[in-house]
Amino acid sequence: MTDPHQLQVVNPATEETVATVPAASAADVDAAVARATRAQRAWAALAPADRARLLRRFADTVDAHVEELARLEVREAGHTLGNARWEAGNARDLLLYAAGGAERLLGSQIPVPGGWNVTFREPLGVVGVIAPWNFPMPIAAWGSFPALAAGNAVVLKPAETTPLTALRLAALALDAGLPEHLFQVLPGYGHTAGRALVEHPDIAKIVFTGSTRTGHEVMERCARQAKPVTLELGGKSPNIVFADADLKTALDPFSFLDNAGQDCCARTRVLVQREVYDEARAFLADALAAVVVGDPADEKTQMGPLISRAQLDRVRSYVPDHAPALRGTAPDGPGFWFPPTVLTDAAPDSTAAREEIFGPVAVLLPFTDEQDAIRLANDTPYGLSGSIWTRDLGRALRVSGAVRAGNLSVNSHSSVRYWTPFGGFKQSGLGRELGPDALTAFTETKNVFLSTEGPA
Repeated sequence: MTDPHQLQVVNPATEETVATVPAASAADVDAAVARATRAQRAWAALAPADRARLLRRFADTVDAHVEELARLEVREAGHTLGNARWEAGNARDLLLYAAGGAERLLGSQIPVPGGWNVTFREPLGVVGVIAPWNFPMPIAAWGSFPALAAGNAVVLKPAETTPLTALRLAALALDAGLPEHLFQVLPGYGHTAGRALVEHPDIAKIVFTGSTRTGHEVMERCARQAKPVTLELGGKSPNIVFADADLKTALDPFSFLDNAGQDCCARTRVLVQREVYDEARAFLADALAAVVVGDPADEKTQMGPLISRAQLDRVRSYVPDHAPALRGTAPDGPGFWFPPTVLTDAAPDSTAAREEIFGPVAVLLPFTDEQDAIRLANDTPYGLSGSIWTRDLGRALRVSGAVRAGNLSVNSHSSVRYWTPFGGFKQSGLGRELGPDALTAFTETKNVFLSTEGPA
């Protein structure tokens, strides 16, 4: 039975409890927001160069603790050690990038008759960030660090299953000299701490990453206060592979197996031109059999466990034992293990082909020509990411323009770079994170007109 006052952090690879953390209440949220409000006023009053200097010091402190943060992520989230090191490094690099923007929040001068007109970018105040369990460190950083650089305070609620890296980042911020209460982490349950954060009248904006269903609820609650939101929600991304593509690169199984498939950008709909379908199927069969699934702390491991028993049961519900599929292997015994799987006989309108499974499961679907590929790619309520593989530049441009998704890669499987905007179309979300405009998303534009006309 869930204890409303405590969170149990479980190692997904062993099912052992690694930590017990107090769960924040609505009263705790209220007190944290009051502290953050006071801290934000002093932070915003600092010269931008001084804020930037402190954020760079924070980045240096994170850099000195990358290995510690990575191993903490392995224990709480089951990520492979290599992935976890990348995640800690991404948080560090985003801090440096955001620090550079603190001194570049520029307004403008607009020509008007009778005077001068200028605009200013001012911080919102206190920003609430609700981070998910699938990438606890980087996604917490995406919402928090640009907000801090823009002069805001942040109250971060991590997922109840993965609070440890967020708590450690907050401690490192204090070690680096950031003001007390400026960046607070409140572990807690969504229906208590999360709801209190969303509904708090002194929270100026909410950044939420999670399921589409919960995102709708967050948006509805924010709308009652005309509170802005950024939502990064679900995905069912296509991997469109034309017959002229390099199949071995295009069909990299880690395009849908990375983080055991618990990735909104996972290319879980593998769309392959019919001329090379049989070749693609044979390649994937061999590739899945070669994937090393096991202890995520082992340097040789390529895929770890799912996050929880509930997530394991969810993934199993999409893959009946009798379903035609290509399958790899996974460990027996303790841990939330599921083998790498590609369903080979799923209809394009089946639940497995349309719903976000959030596990190491993809569907393999044939298409005939360019228009058929576009039709299949867009036949989903989501629009977060996707890949297009072809040597034909004209085709790459046409298909990129026609696929309804916020982040597309041609001849690549990457989706996230802190230099470029990230977000989705349709039911995949609202707003953008990262990139050159990340800081402006945490500001208001103030317009000031200065009359040069003398008194009448």
